[in-house]
Amino acid sequence: MTLKNDLFLRALKGETVERPPVWMMRQAGRYLPEFMEIREKYDFFTRCRTPELASEITVQPIRRYGMDAAILFSDILVIPQAMNIEVQMKPNFGPYLPNPIRSQKDVDAVVVPDVHEELGYVMEAIKHTKELLNDEVPLIGFAGSPWTILCYCVQGQGSKNFDIAKSFCFSQPIAAHALLQKITDTTIAYLIAKVEAGVDAVQVFDSWGGMLAPEDYSEFSWKYIQQIIDALKDLVPVIAFGKGCWFALPEMAKSGAAALGVDWTCSAKNARYLTGGQITLQGNFDPARLLSPPAEITRRVHQMIDEFGKDRYIANLGHGILPNIPLENAEAFIEAVKSYKVS
Repeated sequence: MTLKNDLFLRALKGETVERPPVWMMRQAGRYLPEFMEIREKYDFFTRCRTPELASEITVQPIRRYGMDAAILFSDILVIPQAMNIEVQMKPNFGPYLPNPIRSQKDVDAVVVPDVHEELGYVMEAIKHTKELLNDEVPLIGFAGSPWTILCYCVQGQGSKNFDIAKSFCFSQPIAAHALLQKITDTTIAYLIAKVEAGVDAVQVFDSWGGMLAPEDYSEFSWKYIQQIIDALKDLVPVIAFGKGCWFALPEMAKSGAAALGVDWTCSAKNARYLTGGQITLQGNFDPARLLSPPAEITRRVHQMIDEFGKDRYIANLGHGILPNIPLENAEAFIEAVKSYKVS
């Protein structure tokens, strides 16, 4: 298989490129009218579990904007579902787990599943998507970090500070580490299965890593992400993205990850400095900045690339695209990267 556009994979390898590749976190989603049409007909987890729907949603933004990589439409919470933890997606509320994990007994009831049995629909979606993409661009598979998954499993829903999740870790560390290890083992098996099904790279999203102090981050988050990187890095490039985790960048840079995601609170200069300048970085446009006029978006994107440098860099947002972004503004972001010339 030869990809027609391998810019993203070349940037992950640190090769010299004519311009940085570009994609957007959450690019397959609710800012697109064609996605909204599907959403009217099918509930969230039906979309995730139906390979034809997941693959169609994955390729929608590629058809419209021609990003340099597709990311499989799915959700990080399919992992706890597979582990015998009930997860609902409530409209206008988000994830809701009616029976959150709060004790060692609860942790003991959590299973490490056969991922092919419980998550086979994801592998089918990958195969479908590869057919639809027809070797145009690479496909990214993803998972949430074990800490981020634990946050939902213990808190029972989204939160501004995940206080219940943190107190569980600090007051019952043995139970917390047992749960984190079960999530890690499941995630490794899941990502390996995704690679076997055909994804070209994987990303680990540590959305709530920034909730932890640096010392606690090392204990409750990073050491589990490191296990995932160790298990996957010889099979496929791994991108690690920790939102609010700039303090861990020096440690992350030594992990064997192919690239590190950076959010908009960390400047390009600081990110390059903290990572030693030898690893591919991805990010870090503030998603809310896509509400600026298109000309301003273009100017800021070119400035962002100038600051990161065109090599060892993947242009992206600093977190997922917001649902209220005008289509022409999303297009301005993608086109600004594609039209970039070294000045």
